[in-house]
Amino acid sequence: MIVMGLTGGISSGKSTVSEMLARLGAIVISADRMGHEAYSPHTETWHKVVAAFGQSLLLPDGEIDRRKLGEIVFNDPEALRQLNQIMHPTMYHLMAERITQLRRQKAKVVVLEAAVLLEANWTSLVDEVWVAIAPEPTVMRRLCERSNLSKDQALARLRSQLPPEERIKYADVVIDTDCSLSELKAKVDQLWAGLQA
Repeated sequence: MIVMGLTGGISSGKSTVSEMLARLGAIVISADRMGHEAYSPHTETWHKVVAAFGQSLLLPDGEIDRRKLGEIVFNDPEALRQLNQIMHPTMYHLMAERITQLRRQKAKVVVLEAAVLLEANWTSLVDEVWVAIAPEPTVMRRLCERSNLSKDQALARLRSQLPPEERIKYADVVIDTDCSLSELKAKVDQLWAGLQA
């Protein structure tokens, strides 16, 4: 089994790449979804997040309002560090368990899609690192369109992350997603063929 860590900044195109890989037969583990699991109401992690950031984060059903939490942490590096200290160890444990299950099930290719793969030191979970990149104007346009954020909000999220040139230093494969979907699919198909070989 090969485990690829697929990373990239916000709106870099990594989710599109992971969807294409899933269609080709890869099993995708989404760190985002693992985070949602970890946030489930009344889990240990949920209690820690609520204790750190307050009851005002909670929606009527007890779920954490992730948009509100995002507003707090993307504008305050110390708050982001505090949240990461709570979340990253839990998520690492959940992802390691999932990879072990898939290994037992004889999966061939697993993609761990994680924006913070490098920052959270999760590279020990993967065999190689793939980085999705796009130029800042493209990322800003995607982010504003997708998330309905103002330019300032989008920029705050972008600036809170590791810059693409830092990510590239750790990459086994770099995928430039600033192209048409058909061109991107051709790139991903070629990389997949290389994996199969």
